[in-house]
Amino acid sequence: MKIIIAPDSFKGSISAQDLCESIRGGIEAVVPSAEAVELPMADGGEGTLDALIYATKGTKCECEVKDPLGRPVKASYGIMGDGQTVMIEMAQASGLTLLQESDRNPLITSSYGTGELIRRALRAGYRKFVVGLGGSATNDGGAGMLRALGASFTDESGAQIPEGGAGLAQLSAIDLSGLDSAVRESAFRIAGDVTNPLCGPSGASSVFGPQKGATEEMVRRLDEALNRYGEVLLQVTGTDVRQMPGSGAAGGMGAALLAVLQAESGSGIDLVMEAVDFEDKLQGASMVITGEGRLDRQTLSGKVIAGICRKARANQIPVIALCGRMDLTAEEMDELGLTAAFSIVPGPCTLEEAMAGASLWARLRTEQIMRLYTMNR
Repeated sequence: MKIIIAPDSFKGSISAQDLCESIRGGIEAVVPSAEAVELPMADGGEGTLDALIYATKGTKCECEVKDPLGRPVKASYGIMGDGQTVMIEMAQASGLTLLQESDRNPLITSSYGTGELIRRALRAGYRKFVVGLGGSATNDGGAGMLRALGASFTDESGAQIPEGGAGLAQLSAIDLSGLDSAVRESAFRIAGDVTNPLCGPSGASSVFGPQKGATEEMVRRLDEALNRYGEVLLQVTGTDVRQMPGSGAAGGMGAALLAVLQAESGSGIDLVMEAVDFEDKLQGASMVITGEGRLDRQTLSGKVIAGICRKARANQIPVIALCGRMDLTAEEMDELGLTAAFSIVPGPCTLEEAMAGASLWARLRTEQIMRLYTMNR
């Protein structure tokens, strides 16, 4: 029996690699002879760097950069197994998990640290980049990232505007003449699962602002600021990103990558599956066990489980999902192509207890799945 283990991380609780190990333990407790193939997954957000480095046998380079509030933080970029492609995970330097809940404020948080990671890799001689968008604490349209690469953002008086999303409301001009010359020689690919535009009701501020600490009034201010940013980007680059799909990813980082760095859009989960030869690994498999922290409507729109189900369904292989919380209907599971899904949580508990118990509970739930699966074999 060959079983593919391909979960995403449970954010803030257990990494995809550790979850693979727990699921393997559950499989082997019931079917010791099973061939369990571990393929940690990610969709462009937190964990994508580790998944790609693991899959391609690459390496990490650690350096000190600025966190979303400008404080020093250790972050890494990855060099994939080809020795040429650099993986930049935005969550490393500009991620929400770097902040205490009381520190979350998208009016002032900046993506500058992500730009510093790119700059370090450029100076090390790399010119091919994959940028994972997800898990950001910022809503600055990627302006901080561009500023770290040499761009200038000024108001009507010619003074530099403040860092953060709110400062963009004062934007009058963007000067790209100081942009690091190596940027012009480089190719950028976006890895993400978000198709939201920069502005409007389905834009970066309205949809993702609240989870970054934005109140209703802050969302309004941030959306107006990003609209101004989009107007000036259009003047400078000739590209109108305000309603462009994907431009609202990671607080508008997608806009900067698309308009200024001329990045190629791509699916994060497709990139990871390609790196691990997922379709090839599927051959001969009896089932796939996957998982993510919460199964809901967002799962249907390009996240890890959606990508895995698409590949598995084409090969007529059943997919079982583990999760912390299950909010999909039977009809939505059918739409996804998911055979079955189970919460690993055994009963009422606090969030802290659920996060601490994820490893053990994933193994125990997998044991039960395997007992049921093997009952009639």
